[in-house]
Amino acid sequence: MALKRVLRLRIGSDFLRVRQQGRSITSRLLSLAWIPNEVGRLRIGFVVSKRISKLAVERNYIKRLLSEAIRCFLPELPSGWDIVLSARNQVTTADLDTLEQDLVNLLHRARLLDAADDIK
Repeated sequence: MALKRVLRLRIGSDFLRVRQQGRSITSRLLSLAWIPNEVGRLRIGFVVSKRISKLAVERNYIKRLLSEAIRCFLPELPSGWDIVLSARNQVTTADLDTLEQDLVNLLHRARLLDAADDIK
């Protein structure tokens, strides 16, 4: 099941703004970029380039896995941020549990999960 439309980052210029002006960190499987936004709600975008897989079917499958991996953390993430998750080469061999572990590690390193815990 895909993320709701209001939670998705869809415009190319927004992706570009997050990746160029925002902060970023990487892990073995993913790259996470984030920046505060002006709309006041959380928006998430996924990037899987053709370097990862030439087949659109495989790229879309990876995006669905990433969407499912972040779904359980949505209530814990603070609003007012744009987040871009970019897949790296080794993501093709990862399963959902591995992606979730990698993602939670990145979110803690970015202090996006910690920030939500401080607000509560």
